Amino acid sequence: MAAGTVTDPAGSPGLRPVLALWEVTAAGVAIIVGAGVYVIIGEAAGEAGAAVWLSFLVAGALSGLTALSYAELASMFPRAGAAFEYTSRAFPPVVAFLAGWSMAVALVIAVAAVALGFGQYFGEFVDVDARIPAAALVLASIASTAAGVKESVRLGVALSVVEVGGLVFIAVVGAPSIGDVGLLEGATVGGVLSGAALVFFAYIGFEEVTTLAEETRDPSKTIPRALLLALGISTVVYTLTAIAAVSVIGPAELVAAERPLAEVARTVFSDGAGAALAVVAMVATASTALLALNSTSRILFGMARAGAIPRSAAAVSARTGVPIRAIVVSGVVGLVFVASGDLGLVAGATDALIYVVFVAVNLAAIVLRFRTPDAPRPFRAPLSVGKLPVTPVLAIAVALVFVGRLELVSMLIALGLAGAGLVLYTAYQRAGGGVAAAGS
Repeated sequence: MAAGTVTDPAGSPGLRPVLALWEVTAAGVAIIVGAGVYVIIGEAAGEAGAAVWLSFLVAGALSGLTALSYAELASMFPRAGAAFEYTSRAFPPVVAFLAGWSMAVALVIAVAAVALGFGQYFGEFVDVDARIPAAALVLASIASTAAGVKESVRLGVALSVVEVGGLVFIAVVGAPSIGDVGLLEGATVGGVLSGAALVFFAYIGFEEVTTLAEETRDPSKTIPRALLLALGISTVVYTLTAIAAVSVIGPAELVAAERPLAEVARTVFSDGAGAALAVVAMVATASTALLALNSTSRILFGMARAGAIPRSAAAVSARTGVPIRAIVVSGVVGLVFVASGDLGLVAGATDALIYVVFVAVNLAAIVLRFRTPDAPRPFRAPLSVGKLPVTPVLAIAVALVFVGRLELVSMLIALGLAGAGLVLYTAYQRAGGGVAAAGS
């Protein structure tokens, strides 16, 4: 047994509740406002035209429907396993496993994807195989995450100051141009909704806030507040950025630009400003990789503690108070994906996996309203018809509509990844593993 760790969850020192509201909120903003917006805004403008800002606003509101379910369940069960924990309270163990597995797989692929993005931006300054700086970033993320949750979250927040600062910069420099382009020019309801389906991907990191529950002070109240605050702040930042970007260069050029926001900076200032935005994008990918790795390890920790995967992965460092083995496993798997150099269709499949998790979590919120209507809910999602909560129903409808827009091959790969997890789960249970009762 490694020094400073325990392998028996029953004897574990446990995760340390050290995070305050501002830290969890800032971490949420950092993980939501990821590097993807620096590219996806151009694709969304191709659908929504000058009204791309409205697509961001609509996507934020639609994300809020699922966020309300997460907030309610997190207030009831403030545990690190997040989606795994919530679904285990409503459904059989195998369903909970698939929810946790799907989110963990999606996040670890996301770590690799953004690390490769970091490597590509790094290549603009140094001619090197993108996999080398990508692997270096993953290794640095492992080291930072292993140092302690307060340290890793604060580093992620510090990086996000630059990350969000880049978007605020675009909003500020573009403000004088507002009015030069009609913000509803050529807009259609279908185009705005198609754009919203694209930029919805820029919001899906919000659920990672809930994986910090056991490391947050007064989590039943703090996590729901932090989750909704982070989503609200991110929506405002995204919307203002989109308004400024489309006002400066117009929707057509936004679509044509390889690096849309860098092109905005170049238009207002110079090529040097465009290069600076490339540096900001590198910082954004670094922040996203770090916090996504942090969240993945907490999901694995929660699953291991319940016996859904080997319990040794629930080992917590007595020195730093973090799930050290879950961190290492998450990072090593991320490195394997980085070595491939091209995630391609697998990366697209992560979206399908996350939508499946969102459906499962919203269903859990509905089931528990009927099964345990009188259970304490420090946060309660608004609007109900009798015992039926309305917002989870709407959230499920949104997820199903958006998953229907994914390519068939991506959905098939997602099904294959889920099937692989089910095979591993079955083999482990037959070999003597066992799922503990919910909440144990």
